[in-house]
Amino acid sequence: MKRDLTAREAGLMSCHVCGQLAHIPADRAALLRCPRCRAPMHPRKPASVSTTWALIIASAVLFVPANLLPMMTTSSLLGRQQDTIMSGVVFLWQSGSWPLAAVVFFASIMVPLLKIIALAWLTVTVQRRSRRSVMQRTRLYRIVEFVGRWSMLDIYVITILVALVNFRGLATIEAGPAAIAFGAVVVLTMFAAMSFDPRLIWDPLTEPGKPAAHV
Repeated sequence: MKRDLTAREAGLMSCHVCGQLAHIPADRAALLRCPRCRAPMHPRKPASVSTTWALIIASAVLFVPANLLPMMTTSSLLGRQQDTIMSGVVFLWQSGSWPLAAVVFFASIMVPLLKIIALAWLTVTVQRRSRRSVMQRTRLYRIVEFVGRWSMLDIYVITILVALVNFRGLATIEAGPAAIAFGAVVVLTMFAAMSFDPRLIWDPLTEPGKPAAHV
């Protein structure tokens, strides 16, 4: 069965900034700028795989101290207490706040971890030129890109607690070193999702001499 032409095969590419379509120049080495917003245009994101791998590895390394180091330090008349993400989850669970403990555990531990794993898997399949489950992998990428921004729950909670507690003069709450590592993990995974080019998932289907696969 004859398949439709892709934009790349038709000599077209879109701007990553405004979405404007433009013709690919005959000289592939020439730098093409968007006729609308003047941003540089490329058929595929330059160094997408290597950049994504660098960001994934950096986020995986920082994920360890983000969960082992103190996320929050509380100082009061009763003493000084340091809490990690997991100790906060355990405290919420033991105090009866099971829904909140589940939300914190999922948003602060599972979401960043699953995002790192998903991005690593997508990058591996792209490097191996896999032709399987391209539609499912594209949907997974969209999910990863969407949910990544909502994994900053701990940082939001600390900010609110610092404002409320310090305002009342009950104690002093400071963000621990894990907050920096955790924030870096979230930012790096967001950049990794942005640097990954999902069009690379579909490129193996358009390789010459190979029949179209079921998607």
